Amino acid sequence: MKMALKEAQKAFEQDEIPVGAVVVWNNQVIAKAHNTSEQLNDATAHAEMIALTAASNHIGSKFLDECTLFVTLEPCPMCAGAIFWTRIKRLCYAASDDKRGFMRFGKEMLHNKTKVQFGLKADEAEGLLKDFFRKKRERG
Repeated sequence: MKMALKEAQKAFEQDEIPVGAVVVWNNQVIAKAHNTSEQLNDATAHAEMIALTAASNHIGSKFLDECTLFVTLEPCPMCAGAIFWTRIKRLCYAASDDKRGFMRFGKEMLHNKTKVQFGLKADEAEGLLKDFFRKKRERG
């Protein structure tokens, strides 16, 4: 999760919503990403989507059923759909997203074999998000 937080910090510095994601396979980081929606002018350029694509390319498979995805914010329904289709083995997210997170719709959005863990370094992830939006409001 520390590496995902570093990715989120990169997003923050690029004036992107600070979310970072890392995919681990066989105890090795095979993909890392942060939000780039503003930079790419693409609403789907979420950290999870980019990291999952990079991980699939690295492994050479659309299925990531031996991988863990670490992400600093609870995935949205779009990203949960991608997590479902990749059959990710384990999802670990830091901060919950009560407004736009997939858990509003239930864990059923994920593959039935996907294990979910949350809250790891949540305070750090939430702090980064709060700082980002506070600065946005101050700038107008």
